Amino acid sequence: MAAFVISNLVGLVRQIFIARAFGTSAEMEAFNAANRVAETLFNLVAGGALSSAFIPTFTSLLSHNDHKRSWGLASAVANWILIILIGLCLAAFVFAPWIVRYVLAPGFVAEPQKEALTIALMRWMLPSAVIFGLSGLVMGILNSNQVFLYPALAPAMYQTGLILGVTVLSPRFGIYGLAYGVLIGASLHLLLQLPSLMRLRGEYSFTLDIHSPDLREVAQLMAPRLLGVAVVQLNFWINTRLASQFVEGSVTGVVLAFSLMLMPQAAIAQSIAIAAMPTFSAQVALGKLEEMRASLAASLRGVLLLSIPASIGLMLLRTPLVALLYQRGQFDERSTELVSWALLWYASGLVGHAIVEILSRAFYSLHDTRTPVAVGVGAMTLNLVFSYAFSAMFLEIGWLPHGGLALANSAATALEASLLWWIMRRRLQGLAGGHILSGALQAGLASLAMAASVWTWMLLSVGRLPSWEVALIGIALGSCVYGALILLLGVNEVRLVLKTLRRRLAR
Repeated sequence: MAAFVISNLVGLVRQIFIARAFGTSAEMEAFNAANRVAETLFNLVAGGALSSAFIPTFTSLLSHNDHKRSWGLASAVANWILIILIGLCLAAFVFAPWIVRYVLAPGFVAEPQKEALTIALMRWMLPSAVIFGLSGLVMGILNSNQVFLYPALAPAMYQTGLILGVTVLSPRFGIYGLAYGVLIGASLHLLLQLPSLMRLRGEYSFTLDIHSPDLREVAQLMAPRLLGVAVVQLNFWINTRLASQFVEGSVTGVVLAFSLMLMPQAAIAQSIAIAAMPTFSAQVALGKLEEMRASLAASLRGVLLLSIPASIGLMLLRTPLVALLYQRGQFDERSTELVSWALLWYASGLVGHAIVEILSRAFYSLHDTRTPVAVGVGAMTLNLVFSYAFSAMFLEIGWLPHGGLALANSAATALEASLLWWIMRRRLQGLAGGHILSGALQAGLASLAMAASVWTWMLLSVGRLPSWEVALIGIALGSCVYGALILLLGVNEVRLVLKTLRRRLAR
């Protein structure tokens, strides 16, 4: 979690530099649209779909000390990733003009220069998908071996590459400097993890091993998950497509707001889920379902204790926070308005995103990718319907329509989390519901008091003090109130953390 926090802080620095340099300009719109293609290719082939299928199978082999088969599987998967991603990137390079004009950003047709820039940037950034593909596999191998620090720090290296791109290269090459930074960052993402991989002393081989039952299992587990990832990426493409037809800055507003929501989600839920999944997988492989149920309940309770106050805090402090982080240079008050409006609706879905992150990993550990994918496909299909409906509704009542895209995402994710919870509870014949509910109630009570204190502070300070003071004091005040109240309420997790810290300091 500490490593994820560091990566998020570096990511914030990156976004601050980029916002100052490009704001919500046409160049930034073109970059954000173009980067969507490389991200989609990576996520389809080697992102969440692969890790959810690879880690349970690889961990099962490791649990039974089958060194040769486990590394044979890793080698075959790596070789298939290279072949598939290189082929897809070449196809995307050739068909880039048609992808941008008819699929990704038809709203850019009215601005030929913006459209041409999007095509050129997309072609430059495509190789990053191949690099990230290999890096994602390395991350899965390390996590399966209970190595978490360097994989969790790898995103910080990607952000560092973007910082170099915007500070060193962009003054000379403009927005292309940022595209070069994507390639540098992807390379650093992979290089940071290679020493840890070498220490595992695995044996790489040039094989595709198409007859391997282990590779077949990975493919079978990955197939339904791939469908789920495809639907999620389709939602991102639809959002980009719709936002490209709204006022200029809407694409960047949605991208920045979603990134801000993902920062606490990554630090809270993703870090816990990544650390827990190999444990879940090992417990399942050894037939210890009681232990797996207890681990899952503890993870869910911890996530709720952290995500509920984070969601409320983001919603209340959204405008001074965005102004604190980004409002300088080319990023003006209008840009702040666009981002903070989308952040309001994205932040309302933070708890749902956090729960889905944990529960989906639990299903994958049970070697069940079909259930979370079926639920996810249904939820994301609703997201598509909601995106058109809510953006039209917002436009009708005079609100900025890109906020409707954010609300659609939050509503669909909340439904997805609820259904996954219900199915998992039936699958495990219980989920320590009383224990989880007590934690949620404690978090809710403390969050209400926190919200009252932050709201009062904003009434007294907004318009009288600079945004940076409003945001920083609001964050400090809310954190202190929430922390004090969960201590008074006797939350066991807090006592455990304090006990662990005291023990480590004593050492």
